[in-house]
Amino acid sequence: MPVHDWSGIEPGIFHDFHHAWIEEIKRSLNAGILPPDYYALAEQFAGGFGPDVLTLQFGDSEDSAGPNQGAEGNGGLLLAPPKLAATAETEMEFYRRKQSHISVRHTTDDKVVAIVEVVSHGNKSSQRALSQFTDKAAQLMDHGIHLLILDVQPPSSRDPHGIHSEIWEYITGQPEKPLPSKPLTLAAYEASAGIRCFVQHVAVGERLPEMPLFLKWDGQVPVPLERTYGAAVEAMPRRWRKVLEEKN
Repeated sequence: MPVHDWSGIEPGIFHDFHHAWIEEIKRSLNAGILPPDYYALAEQFAGGFGPDVLTLQFGDSEDSAGPNQGAEGNGGLLLAPPKLAATAETEMEFYRRKQSHISVRHTTDDKVVAIVEVVSHGNKSSQRALSQFTDKAAQLMDHGIHLLILDVQPPSSRDPHGIHSEIWEYITGQPEKPLPSKPLTLAAYEASAGIRCFVQHVAVGERLPEMPLFLKWDGQVPVPLERTYGAAVEAMPRRWRKVLEEKN
């Protein structure tokens, strides 16, 4: 299903879709995409993030499995670097100088390794909300938590090049500007000693590509965005599906 034009759609309607998409992504991850020693939860998260898909690791898989190992027939396979080339990478020294004051853990003390976030109206509703979002993204990456940020909202006056550009400028001082014809942004961030970002720019009417979700450095799984997006749209009330379809 091609991505829709969400401009002018009431925030509450997108909020409902937002929850449905998060749930579809979570189900897909837990249904065999993730290796058997990882699982995903949909949870509320602080500082402008949430609800999110939290991917957590349990046990001692870091010691028992390399980045390309998975249980055959018993879950997903943690893959090598994605086919998508890295768009940009921070300088290692710059990243090492950054310090954070937040520790993110699940209530069961399982280690959070990655977060999938669907950008909402609220994240762009004010300069303060946008600043909270970019600051939280940087803090999470400071702690080595990988991110996949899905921004299908049209750019606003506060993020004229999309939220990824705001995050990248916050981290490096250099914004990334997509083509005006492709204003929607999908960004996967691989966080360790430095940050690598893998970005796809999408136009309304195009199908969403798979995006990598990193679980460790050079280890990722593909997230099926088109299928999960389509399932979330189909779950919307018919009245609002019709409005959305008429705009496209």
